[in-house]
Amino acid sequence: MTYLTNAIAHGIGNSTVSSQWYNRPDDQKFLSIDEMLTYKKADAKSLTSRIVDTHRLNIIGTPDEKNPSRGSITVEYDDENGRENMNTPTNWSFNQLSQLAGAPSGYLRNLPAELAADNLMWGLRYNRGKELIKTYGGNAAGSDLRAATGPDYGRIFDHEIIEPIKNLVDDSNGRWKVAGQMTGMKDGLAVYDPEVPVTLATTTLFASDRDVFIFLVDDRNPIEVGKLANGEPDLMFRGFYAWNSETGSKTAGIAAMYLRGVCMNRNLWGVENFHEIKIKHTKFAPDRFAQEARPALQSFANGSTAQFVQGVADAKAAIIAKDDDDRLDFLTRRGGLSQTLAKAAAARHIKEEGRPVSSVWDAVQAITAIARDIPHQDDRIALEKKGGALLDKVTA
Repeated sequence: MTYLTNAIAHGIGNSTVSSQWYNRPDDQKFLSIDEMLTYKKADAKSLTSRIVDTHRLNIIGTPDEKNPSRGSITVEYDDENGRENMNTPTNWSFNQLSQLAGAPSGYLRNLPAELAADNLMWGLRYNRGKELIKTYGGNAAGSDLRAATGPDYGRIFDHEIIEPIKNLVDDSNGRWKVAGQMTGMKDGLAVYDPEVPVTLATTTLFASDRDVFIFLVDDRNPIEVGKLANGEPDLMFRGFYAWNSETGSKTAGIAAMYLRGVCMNRNLWGVENFHEIKIKHTKFAPDRFAQEARPALQSFANGSTAQFVQGVADAKAAIIAKDDDDRLDFLTRRGGLSQTLAKAAAARHIKEEGRPVSSVWDAVQAITAIARDIPHQDDRIALEKKGGALLDKVTA
């Protein structure tokens, strides 16, 4: 698949760029790690880091005739070599420009483009102690500005983290893969099939305007944690997720997770030796990532499941609610949900499990179920971690 075909398939196009500063685009999706790696390598070649003096930077807002309250924003500047550049901020780099300018991005996004640009321009020139910033943007005029950071930010490219993950997958003889899907029906419940072909609707390989996420599971070696309502085994699968941000959103890292086959809920929970590895962006970060991730994953994949199975049993035995008030209180006070999310989670659990939330395990499944509706992976993970924290407390 060519770079251009990738761009079209993943929803990238100039028609969406001008609105990104106020409207975050959907995550891109990939069918395989090979495809993701090829795309990210090509993407990196089209981008350049530049040191910019904010006094040589102009931010221009252009009104939208059809929607005067919106419009587009362009960042024009000369870099340290005197070359002229023109980029359009993404949703993420607009956040960073706002932070560097000392202005709240949420407030600026509600302004017409011209006013937002003027506020940014003033803040960057006169409201900060340092004159230099580092930009990371496309080489072509009008291409997107991916990042705006302090001048000393050290960047680890996404493909430098994706490549060691690809090597791990290649060396696993098919063990680590994109998850299968529920297919067919048996006694009113769908049947899990690990060999279903990956589609853009079912893939677990994502890239956004600020980060990349890779979710892979070992779903050919299921772990039984009980029985479903129809008597079939309740199956879970070991998995891991890896992430990176070459735009300053987060560090690189890898963490354990478990996927529940019947509902595809992700349980971000590490009850074994491998829980989470974070790697700061330094010169040798890609090598360190590979060195630490490989043995951790091997130990995780080959270790005993006894502690995990016992942890699930303990979570099921931990009764936390006998009525609706108890449920909402637990989901808000202990689960960290808003009232609205707590009610949605409780209702989703009844719909999917056929009964109200009564245990810690139920609460976790309710939280991770509504997390499936969240379109951006970083936001979804933030909610899934709330469920993982409940499991950690039970098994501590």
